[in-house]
Amino acid sequence: MSQTLKLAVGSLIVGVVVLGLKALAWWMTGSIALLSDAMESIVNVAAAGVALVAIRVAAIPADANHPYGHHKAEFLSAVLEGAMIIVAALLILREATLGFLDPKPLVAPVEGLLVNGSATLLNAFWSWILISRGRRLRSPALMADGRHLLADVVSSIGVTVGVLAAIFTGWPWLDPALAALVAVNVLWSGWVVVSSSVSGLMDESVSDEVLVRVREVISQEAVGAVEAHDLRTRHAGQATFIDFHLVVTGETTVAAAHDICDRIESALHRLIPHSRVSIHVEPEHKAKHNGIVVL
Repeated sequence: MSQTLKLAVGSLIVGVVVLGLKALAWWMTGSIALLSDAMESIVNVAAAGVALVAIRVAAIPADANHPYGHHKAEFLSAVLEGAMIIVAALLILREATLGFLDPKPLVAPVEGLLVNGSATLLNAFWSWILISRGRRLRSPALMADGRHLLADVVSSIGVTVGVLAAIFTGWPWLDPALAALVAVNVLWSGWVVVSSSVSGLMDESVSDEVLVRVREVISQEAVGAVEAHDLRTRHAGQATFIDFHLVVTGETTVAAAHDICDRIESALHRLIPHSRVSIHVEPEHKAKHNGIVVL
């Protein structure tokens, strides 16, 4: 089992535990704000399950129907997760509205907040794990899940502050008011998750910093060639696709041109793990004199 898949399984387990704790906190207090927190955790569990399936699909090797692999499955899961977050926010707003219409005093709030606090600490630790390792493993699904959990942590802290305020002031309407604020925060996190995933689905190029490094590698490793031009890049999950045209002199043999291409590909693979490199070799009269200069 890959490290990415292990983290996805861990997310599902953590999500179930956190959901149980938050549901217990709501049952102990009757707080609508804590109910909204628990409802968001339901989405966390569903999203973790979707991410797990997406990561398994993304790991399937390329086949006849998908010659470029299945990497974009992770972006699809992130978009679906964003949609789930938005649905959760609408459900929370509904509960908040009902709470405003019929506010009720809280029962055993301190004990419930302690239980909810333990769930928040677990979520905070796991969101840090997912974001840091998801960035290192170049997994959109793990990073989306981590950002979602981080938004959950922020909203949980806000809920705790609001419930405490409702206790000390004796104003029961603060409870549904905090639930409404949680819904707004959840909506924002859903937008962030969806917008960050759409770039991958739209074949967005690698960052400017990475593109500069790619050009440097080609320039340094293409010794024996004339120039490189029409460089294009796109990313899809853990895979980065790089293609360009390489101009060689008329005296360059096929074997020599192949050696140059192999040298460039090896260097690019060291720079960007899981990269897929395609090089189109062209004769000298195809030079554009505005591409990558060979050192």
